Amino acid sequence: MATLAPDRPSPVSDSSLSMGHVALHYATSEDGPLAARLLRLMGLVETQVLPLPNGNFYRFVANKSHFARGDGIIFLSCLPEPQARLIAAIHSALHVGTDHENAAVTDYRAMMAQDFEASFHFGFLVPSLGEIEALVVALRELEADHPAFMGRLTIGMNRARRGDPEIDAQLDASPVFGNAERYAYGSAGVQVFVDTDLVRNGPLGDSMVFEFDYVFPERASHILSVVEL
Repeated sequence: MATLAPDRPSPVSDSSLSMGHVALHYATSEDGPLAARLLRLMGLVETQVLPLPNGNFYRFVANKSHFARGDGIIFLSCLPEPQARLIAAIHSALHVGTDHENAAVTDYRAMMAQDFEASFHFGFLVPSLGEIEALVVALRELEADHPAFMGRLTIGMNRARRGDPEIDAQLDASPVFGNAERYAYGSAGVQVFVDTDLVRNGPLGDSMVFEFDYVFPERASHILSVVEL
């Protein structure tokens, strides 16, 4: 087996990079306004809507401080037609959603049902427990009250691993996390997952998982600093 050459030092300073942007897609022009509404409800700030023949192009930022910057940007546009054809070909070849579905697809879906973050997903940090709880309530209301969203959102939650009495008490009393049966891969933080087909990504191109995290303050070790097995 060949051995790897030693790493070359990066020409980029380890303190100079920042997260620039992510490009997301929706499937049809009709889904564009729905996907954009969902991102706004999630807390993203819409800064531009550009009408295009195949559907709107949207620019969002993570928060208002990023409005005119080159980082913290989320672009949202319609799936390019060649990519849509590729996804359709994959689904056809693997018999996705049929009685003859390829076992690899069935196993993948089973994995994701057990662990929302097992495959590609996009995570955001939320500044308070109250805000992440309110987001869950708002998402549930959106799906329940608006027919266009019914059946298009799957919400999952992980609470922090037990062991911190103060955090355990807060989460036991939480209207959102009190009944959560899943636990995060770490302590001192909670996670909310939104799996939606309004945004298309992943190996099958059929949905996207968004993750929202809250980390309890003044803890040296938490879900985003250390992974616990």
